[in-house]
Amino acid sequence: MAVSQTILICDDDPIVHQSLSLYLDAEGFQHRSAHTGPQALTAATSAPEPDLILLDIMMPEMSGMDVCRALRKVSQIPVIMLTARGEEFDRVIGLELGADDYIVKPFSPREVISRIKAVLRRAIGTTKEESGRALKYGALDIDPDSYTVRVNNAVVAMTPREVELLALLASHPGRVYPRETILSQVWGYDYYGDSRTVDTHIKRLRQKLSFPGAAWQITTVYGVGYKFEADAG
Repeated sequence: MAVSQTILICDDDPIVHQSLSLYLDAEGFQHRSAHTGPQALTAATSAPEPDLILLDIMMPEMSGMDVCRALRKVSQIPVIMLTARGEEFDRVIGLELGADDYIVKPFSPREVISRIKAVLRRAIGTTKEESGRALKYGALDIDPDSYTVRVNNAVVAMTPREVELLALLASHPGRVYPRETILSQVWGYDYYGDSRTVDTHIKRLRQKLSFPGAAWQITTVYGVGYKFEADAG
């Protein structure tokens, strides 16, 4: 990579820092460490900002959930949550708060590196083999190239994956996308999640695109998946 990217490791376990640091060094990444929730939030929002954050859910003084919630108010830096519990509740809540991915402990450092690379590729828009076409439906503007969504010319804060998901659905209005297809096209072959992840992101998109008189909607096709619908003209 031409410019070394910085990974912020947020975990209270020194062994996690030690093992991940070795693999990040080998892959040419820079890295910084935080061992408590407040340290994580400060490091994430201080210049120079990291390119990606590995955030443990069970952080001392301030949970990873609270860190992610506070971070998403001011930043869209990619976040991968780390959880030792592996409970559905943790995973879903983490994604609802704006995390881009999650990894359940114990994990292989090689797996973490693979997931970091996948999330970073999406964050800088290099996963698309061809340029995305700008889409417009009334007051809704979607620009996949710049990863920007606007409603009434005002930018709607979204994570890169949320933009990709919206762009996929909106690229073919009325077409039903099964959850498995969405996982494959948006998350890619190296994503280890399940279809519940799609449901969580759709919920977030609906919340962010809920505007009075909106001429568009994301409709659930029960037992199958989702489709984007927009009024003609």
